[in-house]
Amino acid sequence: MIETAKVVVAVFILLGALICLIASFGVLRLPDVFTRAHAASKGSTLGVNMILLGVFFYLWFVTGELSAKILLGILFIFITSPIGGHLICRAAYNSGVKLDERSVQDDYNGIRNFVIKRKEDSYL
Repeated sequence: MIETAKVVVAVFILLGALICLIASFGVLRLPDVFTRAHAASKGSTLGVNMILLGVFFYLWFVTGELSAKILLGILFIFITSPIGGHLICRAAYNSGVKLDERSVQDDYNGIRNFVIKRKEDSYL
């Protein structure tokens, strides 16, 4: 039973490390800040959570301990990493960072121009 648990733990940890490695290649190779932030947030969310799940299963199956700290860490990363990536992309877009020329569409262009025009028309 313990040998099977060690194999499961190794699979989780190696899969998480592989996801982090692929995400790092995405950060290096993708063309603009938006796609790079997407790769970084997905890689950190999935990769780090897989590694933490591997550690959690190791502690549970091999040592017999249930660690609430690791579960809270998984929950914290699962919630905050996508939000952080979204906010970085939104700040970059609002500060005027251009999309890559290969981007097909810009869904927020009309909304952004409307908000800027609305602020210019206000008396505040």
